[in-house]
Amino acid sequence: MIEIEHLTKVFGQGQQKVTALEDVSLQVQDGDIFGIIGMSGAGKSTLLRCLSMLEKPTSGKIVLDGSDLAALSGAKLRAERRKMGIVFQGYNLLMQKTVAENVAFPLKLEKGFDKAAVAARVDELLELVGLSDKANSYPAQLSGGQKQRVAIARALATKPEILLCDEPTSALDPLTTKAMLGLLADINRKLGVTILIITHELSVVRRICGRVAVICDGRVAETGPVSEVFQNPRSDVAKQLLSEKEA
Repeated sequence: MIEIEHLTKVFGQGQQKVTALEDVSLQVQDGDIFGIIGMSGAGKSTLLRCLSMLEKPTSGKIVLDGSDLAALSGAKLRAERRKMGIVFQGYNLLMQKTVAENVAFPLKLEKGFDKAAVAARVDELLELVGLSDKANSYPAQLSGGQKQRVAIARALATKPEILLCDEPTSALDPLTTKAMLGLLADINRKLGVTILIITHELSVVRRICGRVAVICDGRVAETGPVSEVFQNPRSDVAKQLLSEKEA
């Protein structure tokens, strides 16, 4: 389980100080597909970066399996971060490496990696995401949906318990979005991976998420089962989001 307790993130100092997150508390149960939704600039991506410890929180706790990530450093933090895989909005693929090499990259960073084991893991993941025939292709030769599948395979390479997805469908057409959400649902079901999806698309949350948190101005406006939040929103920001025409 992921427990976020009174998380605050402040950038800058003095007159330049910007509070991106303020007193955020959430719980995500093991095996959930959890959506975090809000307007642009609400703090969604900052929250994901704090969860992955790409940004260190100013205060508060991020507790994963009983360990507060914000209080760890060095080898202990690296060991806990291995439990998380990240799918970035812009894919972040290495353009000079093949699909197979991109997926293998995090595995080859480990000391004493076994080449045969890495190759077997890459084959397994490319089959999972439906790209076995693209192993020797380069990112420039792929569609947006295929690039996102490579990014997902790479994020799963180290067998994480949690998959953090930052706007995973924002650059995709509706048909490809539907296929991508189906893939994420399959990964959740087959591998038991907990998935957090940062998105501004209500349709994504409706299709795949069991629970959702609505973020506004760096705070949690409300949270609960998707059906309850969408049918009977309590906060003004949730009502506003739901009144907007979906993309």
